Amino acid sequence: MNMLWVLLLLSSLFTWGISDEVTRPDVVNIGAIFSFGTINGKVAKIAMIAAVEDINSDPTILGRTKILLTMHDSNYSGFLGIIGGLQYMETDTVAIVGPQSSGMAHILSHLANELHVPMLSFTALDPSLASLQYPYFIQTAPNDLFQMTAIADMVSYFGYREVVVVYTDDEHNRGSIIALGEKLAERRCRISYKALLSPEALATNEEIMNELVKVSMMESRVIIVHAYAVVGVRVFDVAYKLSMMDRGYVWIATAWLSTLLDSTPVSGGSDKFIQGVITFRPHTPDSDRKKAFSKRWEKLSNCSIRLNPYGLYAYDTVWMIANAIKMFMDDGGVISFANDSILNGFDARTLNLGSLSRFNGGKELLRNILRTNTTGVISKIGYWSNYSGLSVVPPEILYTKEPNRSSSNQRLNNVVWPGRTTIKPRGWEFPHNGRRLRIGIPHRVSYKAFVSKDDNTNEIHGYCIDVFVAAKDLLPYAVSHEFVLFGDKHKNPNYAKLTNMVASNVFDAAVGDIAIVTNRTRIVDFTQPYIESGLVVVAPVRKLNSSPWAFLRPFTLSMWVVTGSSFFIVGFVVWILEHRINDEFRGPPKKQFITIVWFSFSTMFFAHRENTMSSLGRMVLIIWLFVVLIITSSYTASLTSILTVQQLAPSIRGIESLIASNARIGFQVGSYAENYLSEELNIAKSRLVPLGSPEEFADALKSGRVAAVVDERPYVDLFLSNHCTFQVVGRQFTRSGWGFAFPRDSPLAMDMSTAILTLSENGELQKIHDKWLNTRACGLPSSVDSEQLQFKSFWGLFLLCGIACFVALLVYFSSIVYKFKRYLPQQSEPSLQSSSKSIRIQKFLSFADRKEDESIMKWKRKHLEMMSGSRQELPSSSGS
Repeated sequence: MNMLWVLLLLSSLFTWGISDEVTRPDVVNIGAIFSFGTINGKVAKIAMIAAVEDINSDPTILGRTKILLTMHDSNYSGFLGIIGGLQYMETDTVAIVGPQSSGMAHILSHLANELHVPMLSFTALDPSLASLQYPYFIQTAPNDLFQMTAIADMVSYFGYREVVVVYTDDEHNRGSIIALGEKLAERRCRISYKALLSPEALATNEEIMNELVKVSMMESRVIIVHAYAVVGVRVFDVAYKLSMMDRGYVWIATAWLSTLLDSTPVSGGSDKFIQGVITFRPHTPDSDRKKAFSKRWEKLSNCSIRLNPYGLYAYDTVWMIANAIKMFMDDGGVISFANDSILNGFDARTLNLGSLSRFNGGKELLRNILRTNTTGVISKIGYWSNYSGLSVVPPEILYTKEPNRSSSNQRLNNVVWPGRTTIKPRGWEFPHNGRRLRIGIPHRVSYKAFVSKDDNTNEIHGYCIDVFVAAKDLLPYAVSHEFVLFGDKHKNPNYAKLTNMVASNVFDAAVGDIAIVTNRTRIVDFTQPYIESGLVVVAPVRKLNSSPWAFLRPFTLSMWVVTGSSFFIVGFVVWILEHRINDEFRGPPKKQFITIVWFSFSTMFFAHRENTMSSLGRMVLIIWLFVVLIITSSYTASLTSILTVQQLAPSIRGIESLIASNARIGFQVGSYAENYLSEELNIAKSRLVPLGSPEEFADALKSGRVAAVVDERPYVDLFLSNHCTFQVVGRQFTRSGWGFAFPRDSPLAMDMSTAILTLSENGELQKIHDKWLNTRACGLPSSVDSEQLQFKSFWGLFLLCGIACFVALLVYFSSIVYKFKRYLPQQSEPSLQSSSKSIRIQKFLSFADRKEDESIMKWKRKHLEMMSGSRQELPSSSGS
């Protein structure tokens, strides 16, 4: 029976082996679609042939099955590439390497989806191809999303905000530029201009020159070139002739330039017009297989072309297909094809679509390709920026650490920029089109010290203008500009409209007394503030009648209570310390109480007539007199201030009292005070009165037409220097400053901010301020808010005095208790020994109240009596 099972098992194995040999085909067809005249096409062709030879020579991969690689040259033509793809679908091809361009990939992917033929490309890297729409299209190299992320990181790292992009307008590059724009936007950067070129075969030098001339007129000097190698080289050649490869420019080339430099030697004058260009290269980690393949390359290519990273991707792509086919056949898959039922309905005589066949095992082969985990000549694929940003550390080392995209972790080596300089270019320039910057300035009719026009000379001058000119002169480049007045000459202009005109590009900038407020920062960029500002309340000075109880105002109620209590407490403490030794603190209870009260309050004027005899009493008194000196001095100063300010107190005490009242409020025309009062503080617009000049301010306040005026601090300071009958009341209730407005993302705003900080540091800003705004003081207090003296300002003094009193009492009572204990044992009467606790307390109080010399004499007398008594009892005791 066992022998029968063995025979059956051998028979099954023999039958399976025959079946496996029968189902495995001798040849598996693989296609490749490339333009073999390009650099990547040449390198890919050599690498794919080498991969096929290595696979076919290794029987452990596919056994007796061989891979037959058929190559189709699209010859730079999308149409020929599509024809090649259709031909492969007629010849039972299981997979296609390619196409080379993303444009053909978008078209052929639909065919691959229908006929279930996987397409693997390492050069068609449009990010939009990596989607659910194209399940049979596989990118075996990192798509351009990673490269564009690296470029965006590079632009942000060097602090640039705008770039110009030069690229060929086709599907191969269009999707990549869209991805670049998204990545730049994530870093608050943007593409300011797109220079479009015709596809590779159609782009001419004249077209390139026309586009580069437009680029030279742009402000941005950061130019990114994303094109084919042939077109890209001509772009730099034309840029060199236009002197656009000099200092000040930043040129960034995508991976096409590194591929060109890796594969072909730089000859002729090419080294001149690509000097200083930053380029990107896909990172391929070093490995033994990579080194071995690189050594073979010279023999494989016959020294016709050098190896680049895409040659490594081509080699590994073929191996990926081979391993997937091996897994497919090992799992029992049969390579077979069938006519597509959808295509059978077409007339074969017209398009011959009936010859196209569907790969029955396409889904399984695709699944095996996606799960293939081969270790070819490339182990890890990716750009440096897809993990932790920019780094000089290779990814294989960087990946062993935790991701860290902080700004301090981003680091690159030094760059030699165009013009052979290591100084980082600014990245932007004023366009060389002869146009001067149109700078809008407010045509003020009041406060002309800030901005004004001289009617005789037509010159613009003022504090704000001098600050702008001084800052402009510090810039490392010339700024050609012209001032344009904004306003109707009858009233101050609306500053919100002025900033809106900057945002809409009517003006290139706005210079003047423009407050930096939230609504304006949303539409324009401001420089660093060159003067502090904020809203304050101005009210007229009115004399009021003095109160008969004004002398109570210096102290708060708590301060009065604590101070009065302290006088009684200190007097009582001194009485305790002096009572036993000082006759001035003894006598009948009524006299002693009067003494305590008199002594307590006489110390306020340092007029106490009682002398202190004990050291503890003198210590307490000295500390208390110091406290009294501080308190009386503070009281005198505060009372003087209150009685003076009281005569100048206005009816309005700040913005809070204005909000609570129904009084009318004046504001300067054109200022943001109107919107702030109505929108932020919810004050009815019917209460707001527009005023145009300082004279109108004064008349409105004097006549009572408005109770107060709300205006910005610089205007108020200038107003009060000429009108001493008014003053600022309350606190400044907003914080802002004045700055110059520029369009959003304008690099000039940042440079001007740096210049303003320089003016502030070297003292020039203060000199300009003193020249135009050197106001004189009126001698009036800027605010009538006089705060009362509170207990929290003096609690340290009271604490010090309290500690002194406590320590003195502690030492005093300790000495009294010690003396009482020495006195108590001398009382030998039985009645005293059996006395209650209350009697002992009475004895102690009597002892403490007795004058110290009397206590001592009584104690000595008692001691002598006890000594004499003990001598009389001594003989009788001996006799017994």
